[in-house]
Amino acid sequence: MKNVVLIGATGYVGSAILNELVNRGHKVTAVVRDPDKVAVREGVEAVKEDVTNVEGIAKLAKGKDAVISAYNPGWANPRQYEETLENYPLIVEAAKRAGVERLLIVGGAGTLFVKPGLRLMDTGALPEAWMPGVKSLGEFYLNTLTKEENIDWIFLSPAANLGNLQPGTRTGKYRVGKDELLVDEKGDSFISVEDYAMAMVDELETPKHHKERFTVAY
Repeated sequence: MKNVVLIGATGYVGSAILNELVNRGHKVTAVVRDPDKVAVREGVEAVKEDVTNVEGIAKLAKGKDAVISAYNPGWANPRQYEETLENYPLIVEAAKRAGVERLLIVGGAGTLFVKPGLRLMDTGALPEAWMPGVKSLGEFYLNTLTKEENIDWIFLSPAANLGNLQPGTRTGKYRVGKDELLVDEKGDSFISVEDYAMAMVDELETPKHHKERFTVAY
């Protein structure tokens, strides 16, 4: 059993990771904006804290095995781009101050290569409404996280499409890649949020990647 801090536990991806953690018997401190949105269940403590409070997050994470961050300032937030770039380095700093061994980050697919020299976020294929979130998370990964040497981090990029096959679908299968966008035999790049969560918790339980990005898809 791992004892982890999960930031953003009520979000789309965060809630799937929370379910996966609980179902596999891990203990979770869920850091959220509204603790009332976290269902009461064994092994989960919901705590209201702001990611801008470095000391507060560090205090919660001290003595834990890992921090998992599914932080997103909100797709409808007009400052999504700015707040992602402002706040993610604070999460990294809090994890380092806490002395946790690992920081696992819900990454984006935007920085994956679709062909040599061309990243997904530069193809023009993504909806314009997504770009503030896609570009800011990509810039954080490329300009900040890749230079971080003082904590064992991973940045887990999903497929281009991260969704639901059917509510609650967990196939138990995925492929692992490095920096290139994974596509299936039809050319689709997809993974369910439940299988993405499974991949994240697999990495928590059995570390295979260190200070690097990897990706999962069908």
